[in-house]
Amino acid sequence: MSKSVLDMSVSVDGYIADLDDYLGGADGHRLHNWFAEDAEAKRPAGPEAEFFDEWNNCGAVLAGRRTAELMDHWGGDHNGRPIFVPSHRPPSPAARWGYPLVTYVPDGIVSAMKQAKAAAGDRDVQVRGGYIAQSALEAGVLDEIQLHQVPVLLGRGHRLFDLLPTETELKIIRVLDTPEATHIRYQVLN
Repeated sequence: MSKSVLDMSVSVDGYIADLDDYLGGADGHRLHNWFAEDAEAKRPAGPEAEFFDEWNNCGAVLAGRRTAELMDHWGGDHNGRPIFVPSHRPPSPAARWGYPLVTYVPDGIVSAMKQAKAAAGDRDVQVRGGYIAQSALEAGVLDEIQLHQVPVLLGRGHRLFDLLPTETELKIIRVLDTPEATHIRYQVLN
């Protein structure tokens, strides 16, 4: 059965990007340097291989509008997987006419997740973006959270979980410690 899994890199102080939406550091990718640079091209060795397999075995992606637009909708698909974007505003021209695997869902996060899970079949739905993660938690449609906690304090920027309406209980499923990051996967209990 398909699960929805938020998968994000985060600083120790809870930031996912600096104030300019860069991912930290001088090169703008500090929060993703834990992952092998050539991993997009081939399966990495070591612990990163498990994450590579998870990312490539997902069936669909659910992304917030801001994240999707910042990533230019990953060029129209996410490794060949469809992308669902909950938004009350119409998509940009590129997303509307140039990206057939990108679907904007105007009737909310619950509908968008239902469509993403249907498209994913038995594979997981990867959730991308801080705001969409908070919305999915609030709506009760986020099943798991996987954080790649990078040993850096950014000090300011955009937090992953800035404002949540209620306390949310989590259960630790897996912890993998590497020199570049600590990878923690949680099950959302409520």
